[in-house]
Amino acid sequence: MAKKSFKQFGVWAIKLKRTDEKKRRQQDSEIKSRIVLTSKEVSELLAEALVTIVLLLLLNVALFMILDQVVASNQDLSDTIFNIKGLLSTQWDSDVFMSGKKFLVIILAIIDLIVLYWRLIRRYHQMQLRHVISELHFIAAGHYDHRIPFELSGDLGRVIDSINGLVESTVTAIDEERKIEQSKDELITNVSHDLRTPLTSIIGYLGLIEDKQYHSEEEFLHYTHTAYLKAKQMKVLVEDLFEYTKVRQPTTKINLMRVDLNQMMEQLAADFALEADKKGIAIEVSTTPMPFYIEADTEKLVRVFNNLLSNALKYGKGATVIEMDAQQVGTEAIITVRNNGQPIPQASLQQLFDRFYRVEESRSQETGGTGLGLAIAQSIVALHGGYIFAKSDKNWTKFIIHLPLGS
Repeated sequence: MAKKSFKQFGVWAIKLKRTDEKKRRQQDSEIKSRIVLTSKEVSELLAEALVTIVLLLLLNVALFMILDQVVASNQDLSDTIFNIKGLLSTQWDSDVFMSGKKFLVIILAIIDLIVLYWRLIRRYHQMQLRHVISELHFIAAGHYDHRIPFELSGDLGRVIDSINGLVESTVTAIDEERKIEQSKDELITNVSHDLRTPLTSIIGYLGLIEDKQYHSEEEFLHYTHTAYLKAKQMKVLVEDLFEYTKVRQPTTKINLMRVDLNQMMEQLAADFALEADKKGIAIEVSTTPMPFYIEADTEKLVRVFNNLLSNALKYGKGATVIEMDAQQVGTEAIITVRNNGQPIPQASLQQLFDRFYRVEESRSQETGGTGLGLAIAQSIVALHGGYIFAKSDKNWTKFIIHLPLGS
């Protein structure tokens, strides 16, 4: 009990941690801010402005000196300027127009302001890029839950959005990879456990026979029979494992054909009739309409029903009837396999289709099974484009399958 509680607490802690990480990522993506320059960067901007202003002033002075020399040395140019000023003075009020030098000063001042703004904004964008690169280094250091929080316009803003999206997709891929690796480790652990137990028994009993540690033919036959049963148990596990890995492959193909669902279920009921009679259980079949045709892979769908009927007979303690019902609802076939035996605890319903999961903690030979039957059934149903789920109360334990009818 303590082990189970500890396991549940661990699962709860992992879920809580993932929820906190998800919230933090969402908050990082929602909290956007402008880039705040450091005092050093502000000083750099001021120095850039000062240097630019000094250079522009020197350039302006040099330009004035060159223009003065050009005008003074070119009499035709000087006369042309004088005539233009005279012409303008006769048409408009001469006070409106300033001297040529003042007009040139204004033009150069405007150009200087444009150049100053361009240089400062360029340096500011470089500083923004420096902050973005710093954030990227922080993420690359392993802080994958962090996002670049800056809200910028233009190309840099689009770059930040792309980077955040890339990091998010990368984190998702890493999480999926970790889940796959964890799933593989769990699969190997469970398979090793389930194979080791019967294999130990087989080696033990065969060792007794090898060492002639038996006193009668009856004891000898008991040893060989036990080893045989354990070998069969291993064979079932290996076959189920092979089937599970096969149907879990995304490239697995199914051979669809027109199937009479009523006829299939009647045949399955007949196959399990003898075993059901031994336990005092009746198997009933009903379909609406009848005959009821769907497009399905017959072999794989039979495997689903075999697993469900086997589970009902194995775990439905106290059951008197197993009902197999199929109805057409719209473009779906809704198939229900139910028994009136002992209900499944509500806490176990969500985990029934997990591989190697057993409602009973003990792995007894009587009811242990491989723990892969329902996982295989779920994968086969998914290959057909449908889904399966379980419901259980004091009256009925139901496994409900939704399948498309097909073309």
